[in-house]
Amino acid sequence: MKLQAAISGEYLYAVAIRDGSNLWLTLWVRRSRKGDVFVLVPRAERKWTPHASYHVDGTLHVKSYNRVSASTKRQALTGTFKGTENLCCFGGHDTNGEICDPAIFAGVVEVAPGVLGPHHGAICIDLVEPQCDPLTAFTPGKIVQRQVFCDSSPFVVITIWSLS
Repeated sequence: MKLQAAISGEYLYAVAIRDGSNLWLTLWVRRSRKGDVFVLVPRAERKWTPHASYHVDGTLHVKSYNRVSASTKRQALTGTFKGTENLCCFGGHDTNGEICDPAIFAGVVEVAPGVLGPHHGAICIDLVEPQCDPLTAFTPGKIVQRQVFCDSSPFVVITIWSLS
């Protein structure tokens, strides 16, 4: 995988697992210059490409193996965004061989070892209007960390959940 630094008007946010002196990339979020938001999960098996995309027109897709597993229409990212929209939640995280270079990201959520793993942690990504908290109707466990990225509206919120 060749992840490059964001271009002007684009934002990249990472979630990385700290393992000693290593920082392993486990998920990243890309907000394009057009305003589309993509959540990508690197996997050792290159054909397995789990990701979600929330497009400016409000179309949300969740895909894996290049097949749509969910598709829905949400509020558009044009005009005034109200409340909160969940993009996705991904579990099954591990150190997968992708080193995280913090220099190419606008922000990095660094997670301690043992929080995320194959069966006991999840990462949820939400879009929220300023001064609004993500919905907590979906509570897979206990919130371990939450980071709000305020570079552009709606804000990107990354929540780390412990499932154990």
